[in-house]
Amino acid sequence: MRSSLVALLFAGVASAADWKPAATPLMTKWGKQITPDKTPWNEYPRPQLVRKEWQNLNGLWDYAITDKGAKPPTQWDGKILVPFCIESALSGVGKHPTEKQELWYRRDIDASKWANNRVILHFGAVDWEATVFVNGKEVGVHRGGFDPFSFDITDSLKDGKGELVLRVWDPTDTGSQPLGKQIRNPHGIWYTPVTGIWQTVWMEPVKESAIQQINCLPDIDKKEVTFQFRAKGFDDNDRLEIYVTDPKGEKTGIGVYFSNEQKFFFESAHLWTPDQPQLYKFTVKITRKNTVLEEVDSYFAMRKVSYGPDENGHLRLLLNNKPLFHIGPLDQGWWPDGLLTPPSEEAMRYDLEVLKKIGMNMVRKHIKVEPARYYYDCDRMGLLVWQDMPSAINRTKKHFIPPGGKADADDQFTAEEKKQFRHELKAMIDHLKFFPSIYCWVPFNEGWGQHDVNPTLKWVKEYDPTRLVNGPSGWEDRGYGDMKDAHIYPGPGMFPTMKDRVSVLGEFGGLGLPVKGHLWKDQGNWGYRTYKSEEELRTNYHSLMRRLHPLIGKGLAAAVYTQTTDVEIEVNGFLTYDREMMKLDIDETAKWHKALFGPPPVVKELVPTSETTAQTWKITMYPPAAEWTKPEFDDSKWAEKKGGFGAKGTPGAVIGTEWTSKDIWLRRNFELKELPKGEVLVRFHCDEDGEVFINGEKAASLPGYTTNYVEVPILPAAAKALKIGVNTIAVKAKNAGGGQYIDVGLSVEEKK
Repeated sequence: MRSSLVALLFAGVASAADWKPAATPLMTKWGKQITPDKTPWNEYPRPQLVRKEWQNLNGLWDYAITDKGAKPPTQWDGKILVPFCIESALSGVGKHPTEKQELWYRRDIDASKWANNRVILHFGAVDWEATVFVNGKEVGVHRGGFDPFSFDITDSLKDGKGELVLRVWDPTDTGSQPLGKQIRNPHGIWYTPVTGIWQTVWMEPVKESAIQQINCLPDIDKKEVTFQFRAKGFDDNDRLEIYVTDPKGEKTGIGVYFSNEQKFFFESAHLWTPDQPQLYKFTVKITRKNTVLEEVDSYFAMRKVSYGPDENGHLRLLLNNKPLFHIGPLDQGWWPDGLLTPPSEEAMRYDLEVLKKIGMNMVRKHIKVEPARYYYDCDRMGLLVWQDMPSAINRTKKHFIPPGGKADADDQFTAEEKKQFRHELKAMIDHLKFFPSIYCWVPFNEGWGQHDVNPTLKWVKEYDPTRLVNGPSGWEDRGYGDMKDAHIYPGPGMFPTMKDRVSVLGEFGGLGLPVKGHLWKDQGNWGYRTYKSEEELRTNYHSLMRRLHPLIGKGLAAAVYTQTTDVEIEVNGFLTYDREMMKLDIDETAKWHKALFGPPPVVKELVPTSETTAQTWKITMYPPAAEWTKPEFDDSKWAEKKGGFGAKGTPGAVIGTEWTSKDIWLRRNFELKELPKGEVLVRFHCDEDGEVFINGEKAASLPGYTTNYVEVPILPAAAKALKIGVNTIAVKAKNAGGGQYIDVGLSVEEKK
């Protein structure tokens, strides 16, 4: 027996020594530091409810891939490093089980030191259907790829010990379950699939009487917080003690008989804001006849989420009853070595630290749910979170609907599929509603898997009335939700202000820069606009911020830039995918963002577009003579038509004259009685590759396309060419495919 045990231990050591990351195009510096002899993700995984005793089960497990429905394996394929999914490099495997296969995990567990306690087994997240066995006995099944779950395994243990086996089935994009951006054939905006365990696995001992969940409801107007407990095994005679420590370290407490809800009052509250993320720590102790039944630590913040009018009557997002403009990135949360799982909390926190350094105050967590410690870090660092629900796959519309596509009807899901989506949506809210950094819920992104839209939004609003609910973020608005959300690339732009909904820009930008040596693929990378140098990227990002500022004055309440990092073949991140390079200067970018919180400039119309009233232009669709941009050019033989010019169905187009040929040239005169006193901007909607000239001087180049009207400063030479009297605008655009449209005007930006 002894020699067998020694052999078993030696085999375990050999397996650890043989572990190495699977092949991957990129590794982060944190991924390179991972070794199997050091437990990955060893921080306490549930910061909202902390107990002193726990055991981390991350590390090397046995794994096997079998046919779906096969018996449990008796031999194992090798070792996998938990909590990294099997497809990731850091798992050490790098394989994708198909929908016709199942993934099995196995390891031994020992909870014998916790005799006379209940033993709870926790999984942070497993994608997608997980069946758990302990000593051959099934202890539970969970379906959902993004929410934590747990089982009481006490009665399945033998002398506190056991063999833990997990069976996982994941249909990826052959199913209808919420899955975010995973796909079997990664391409474009769709990424490598994730199967199996991808967040921390752990155990803890609890008494028969235990707190299972804490929620904190602050009310800054009443100067109180309500503690809500989901618990078992307590009675009305048990003693509940709550000790609160404020941000200055001062401690106060109350002692009452136990109830599932208890209020705590403040003389004065330290309010939580992104600039001053004040947190209150507290301890809960429950005793019965001087015997401690339960003791846990937690925290809360005093803050209020709402919306309301500013001094100009524009609806704004409010924090603590004050307007606060939200500026932050779309954050995918993907990693080249861990996929959905960051290599470490340090790595995960690094992204947030960069965002704070460049002056951002929010993050839109895009169709992914992070480990609980991510939201804890946002709470501590002062970053508001717009939390997306991971999208369900489109059943009838395939994977992706381009802007302007026919996505106005809901997707078709069965009653059971709708029930599963609602179940996972509720589980996400139940899990995350504790965290004060979460500002709003985003149940649907664009047209992806939309169904029962307004009933779902209303249900979320009723289920969590303490937060805002975004209407579908982009594209398929149904007229409900606290916010009406535009997606405009590169933008910026906005919906007109409304009396009952806040106008927000849920996605814009997407400016790309591929950086050699830091790419997932050397070829085929893309951004909504792609540049060749840091200087080009810097100039165009600065231009975006300058164009964003006047929109804030018009009532825009939030802007979400795409995106924090490059992801696989997307190269439109602030950071490269491996987080080795920040593409913009941190201090300079922070200044641009800080300026957004100052008084916005006033933008006045100088030469109208055809958005509201069709304007008359001279046009030709045949190449003109070389001097066509100059004021003295004879355009008398050109046709006279009403703008704008384009093809029906082009997103955001206001068509006065249909244009379906490849190229178009436009000319128009306008008169100035005095020279502009501010900076002149070209206001345009261009699809695509436009050029604008004023009095023969190039005013702006408009590469690519827009899906709405945007403004850019004119070049210095064109500004100098403006004169009192008659001036000439000349425009060229072309159609390279898809929609086509061109309309141009001029505005002037005056500083307050």
